This record gives sequence, structure tokens and C-alpha cells, in this order.
Amino acid sequence: MEIKIICHRCKQKFSASTTTEIIICPQCRTVIPNRTPRKQSPPSGGDYGSSIPSLIGNLLKKLCHALKPATAPGLSSFVYPKSCGLDNVGALGNKRAVLCGVSYKKWKYKLKGTINDVFNMRDLLIRYYEYRDENMLILTEEQPDARLIPTKANIESSLKWLVKDCRSGDSLVFYYSGHGLRQPDFEGDEIDGFDETICPVDFLKEGMIVDNDIYATIVQPLTEGVRLHAIVDACHSGTILDLEHYYDNNEQQWKDNKPPSGARKQTSGGKAYCISACEDDQVAADTTAFSSKTMNGALTYILIEVVKANPDVTYGILLKNILERIDKANERGCVGGSGILSRIFGPNITQKPLLSASEQFNIYETQFKL
Repeated sequence: MEIKIICHRCKQKFSASTTTEIIICPQCRTVIPNRTPRKQSPPSGGDYGSSIPSLIGNLLKKLCHALKPATAPGLSSFVYPKSCGLDNVGALGNKRAVLCGVSYKKWKYKLKGTINDVFNMRDLLIRYYEYRDENMLILTEEQPDARLIPTKANIESSLKWLVKDCRSGDSLVFYYSGHGLRQPDFEGDEIDGFDETICPVDFLKEGMIVDNDIYATIVQPLTEGVRLHAIVDACHSGTILDLEHYYDNNEQQWKDNKPPSGARKQTSGGKAYCISACEDDQVAADTTAFSSKTMNGALTYILIEVVKANPDVTYGILLKNILERIDKANERGCVGGSGILSRIFGPNITQKPLLSASEQFNIYETQFKL
């Protein structure tokens, strides 16, 4: 006999057998205990009623142990592959991605939504853009492979892997969710006088990764016919790739971001795009404003929702929708943000996502495609 189930997480409707103790949603892989009453013989030598909770508890423990969940409570369990892309350098596909989520679990200002962000982005790439797990590097503090902990050295190695031997037809993605900071620019190549940075899990000891180095590692090597998309959900992330053009949402036109020093920040013939969570002087929210059950980066959550609703969305409409969703969240009272940001800047989200690119293009006629 079958029953109809509605997943409490993704709202997917599906059928399941009444004889199955544990149900797993086929859409989001959430574990759902089967509470359908059914006749059973009481175990010999014990109390029937008191044994049911322990039976279910043991089953859940065994299932969780088998799946080795690596995500925050409420997020679908994910089994890390036994081998990762670092072991498959000779068999790279034409779609590759580095997804990095840093929680800073041992630091005072930890982030609660970065793991959710990483796995939501992974699902988007697989379901909508035909990426494969074996051609992705997923860096989190929960990784069983020490090479995939988001340390400074590991992130830098992963970025080199991303662009290694890239060739025409390749589509590459760098996704980062974590803290971002700024530091004075001593090379004269920043209009505002500050370099933008991302913060590895060990940045207090090993230092931050600066935009100049990110550019040199994953932008400059891009050859003809190669596309790179960076999605960076972090504070002060506006021009984190040091691309020469950015789109001004207020004036609806491209602006020059070329270094005042006269240095050129170009590719080797390929194209690079970056969608950042906020402008260089702004902070980005880690919040429950868009999903009452989980913490998420505002940019990541909205971007994924917009693409799922309209897979053919253009860059222009995507940016417009992200801005509108943030404004609506502020109108109804944005709550549940990251503790330190809420205390400093209040409950509202003030960030404005920024699009930058290696060359100008019509954002309302070009489809956003990873």
C-alpha cells in the first residue's frame, strides 16, 4: 500500500510505501520518518509501546551513519565522493567548479549559512547546468579529505586546478561563501585605494587571499573560448576579481574599473564574469530573511531561486530581481541576520549586488548561463 507524502523542506509531493520505516524525499533527499500506523508483533520479553521510539531512533542512527551527513541540520544529507577532482586531473570535463564555504567554526564570528549555500549551489549546477560531482571541488570544514579543508593553501591550489589546461569550450565556476575584508592597496591599481580579500579558515594565521592574486590565478590564464563565472557571497566583494568593467545599477551603464597605475587586468582571450554580493564598501548578510528555517547568504539564496523560476533569465533581469527581493525583505523587516552584522548595521540588508566583467556586453539581451 502506498501513501502520499509532502516533504516539509522542499514541498515536493511523492508516493511512498507504508511498510518503509524511513522515507527519503527524491527531490531534496531529506530524511522523513514514516509515521503511518501499521500492525506489528510486540517483541518478545519487552514492552511493545516503549520499543517503538528506540526502534525508530536506532534506524535513524544507522541511516545517518551510512550517509555520513556533512551539512547543517535541515539540509539534505550529502555523501562526499571517495575521490575528488584533485584525483581526476587527467579526465577533466569541459565544466568544472570550485565551491568554497567557510564557517569559521572555531572563531568568534562564525557563519551559519555557508554550508547551506555551497550545497544549494552544487545542486543548481548539477540540475540546471549539467555539472558533475567528479568535476567539482567542494571545500568545507566538514570534508574528510584534508586537501579540501578551506585553508589558504587549499583554496589557492583549487583555483589553480580550476583553470589548469583550460581550452576553448570550457565553462568554469568559482563560488565562495564566507567572510570578506579590505586592506590598503600599495600597488596603485585600485580606484578606491583598497584591495578586496577573501578569508580562508586559517586567515588569522596564514593571511587573506587578495584580489590581485585571484585575478592572476583564475582570470589572466583564461584562453580564447573559455568562460569563467565567479559568484562571491561575501562582504566587500564588489571587484574581487579585479575585472576592468563593472555595471552601475543606478545609472544603468558600464563603468571603467581599470587600475589607475596603468596596469591591465585582462584575460588571455577568454571571458570572465563576477556576481558579487555587494559593492566594495558594503557588507553582505548571512540571514534567515528568505528562508525561515535555515541561514543563507542573501545573494546565493535569491540567485538560485530566480534561476530555478526562470532558467533562461538574462544577467540584467537576474540583478534586477535580486535587488527587488532584498528591498522587499527590508520592507517587511529583515530579521535573523548574522549576529555581528546585525549589531553593527541594524536588522536591514543594505547590500547591492555588483556585476563585473572582462568586457562590456548587453546585460538585458545576454542569458545568464553557467
